[in-house]
Amino acid sequence: MGTVHDILARKGSSLHTVHPGDDVLAAARLMNDHKIGSVIVMMEGSMVGILTERDILTRVVAQARDPKSTRVAEVMTRKVLTCRPTTRLNEARKVMREQRIRHLPVLDDNRVVGMISIGDLNHAEHDILVETIQSMEMYIAGGSATMV
Repeated sequence: MGTVHDILARKGSSLHTVHPGDDVLAAARLMNDHKIGSVIVMMEGSMVGILTERDILTRVVAQARDPKSTRVAEVMTRKVLTCRPTTRLNEARKVMREQRIRHLPVLDDNRVVGMISIGDLNHAEHDILVETIQSMEMYIAGGSATMV
């Protein structure tokens, strides 16, 4: 199985970020515009948190807070689980499953270099399975041709 680097090489490492002082409405619009489920919260070049759809749902919507007057810093997740480009995909999947999260920022030398999602992992696993099936089909077809 591959590494997080393989996913970033395929999808790119563009990041969508917000500032802790931004309002949640602007952050939600950014997420909606880019069809993403989370944004990294950055201040002075460093990651200080992550804001996810779940954060907005549980800490803004469910509490009937005004997203225009609520600051990202008030509702973001501060303790952010991360991975490295060298992290194996099965390790990243295990962390996501056990911690019940869907996004992992990727750090390299304490610098955010990308983000992977459970969808990225599913896509990578699908590609691996398709490749395996094709290889097996070719093997079987080659083997049966020599037996006839």
